Amino acid sequence: MPTFKSLLSTTIASAVAVIALSGTAVAQPDTAKPTVVLVHGAFAESSSWNGVAAQLLNQGYPVIAAANPLRGLKQDADYIADIVEQTAGPVILVGHSYGGAVISNAVHEDPKVKALVYVAAFAPDKGETAIELSGRYPGGTLGPTLAAPVLLDDGNKDLYIQQDKFGQQFAADVPADAAALMAATQRPISEAALTEASGEPAWKKLPSWFIYGSADKNIPEAALKFMAERASSKKTVTVPGASHVVMTSNPEKVAALIVEAAQATAD
Repeated sequence: MPTFKSLLSTTIASAVAVIALSGTAVAQPDTAKPTVVLVHGAFAESSSWNGVAAQLLNQGYPVIAAANPLRGLKQDADYIADIVEQTAGPVILVGHSYGGAVISNAVHEDPKVKALVYVAAFAPDKGETAIELSGRYPGGTLGPTLAAPVLLDDGNKDLYIQQDKFGQQFAADVPADAAALMAATQRPISEAALTEASGEPAWKKLPSWFIYGSADKNIPEAALKFMAERASSKKTVTVPGASHVVMTSNPEKVAALIVEAAQATAD
């Protein structure tokens, strides 16, 4: 079984390779800067962060785009906490969608975590679930776009978005060919993960920043605004017309907010 160290090396090497192939010069990571841990959400995967990772790497930030298991909130949060624990130096945790619930539960009082950045993401309070928060305000249209669940041997269910509906639902501001690839490579989420209640969230103790699109169809803008205000967001950026994958369609804006959070919390 691959070790965490080997997986980490592969992740970083892959990110560097993507940027090298694009013809963009890659800055050497600056050990004085915090490591940015990017946590994807449901129906996405690590490459959804490629644009943001490229921006951060070019500015000297070490980056880990974690492979979120999407199995259960505590299990996923514990996995990210293990990555944080074995990462040298300060860390900025960044979560997209369900990944926001994960980073909210992954800090484990680790003093290395300096800030939380929520990208079209859930920021649940204790006892809240992702599925309840997404339905608390009108405007979300995810339900009808889901494919028939895949039944698992353990009695759980894996959820996918129908590929022919993925673009309009999830990534309406992404070029159609790119959205089609995202649909084909989407990672399923366990239904149990969306219905598992959050523990005491880290945003009550750590500073947080929020960014989301006004045309998000997975999490209504009103819900995102509510969570940002409740968490006393240091800065909230609304990107007009952006879809749920604002990090893919507007990587410069997302990266800029992450850098702002990193600079604001530097020791």
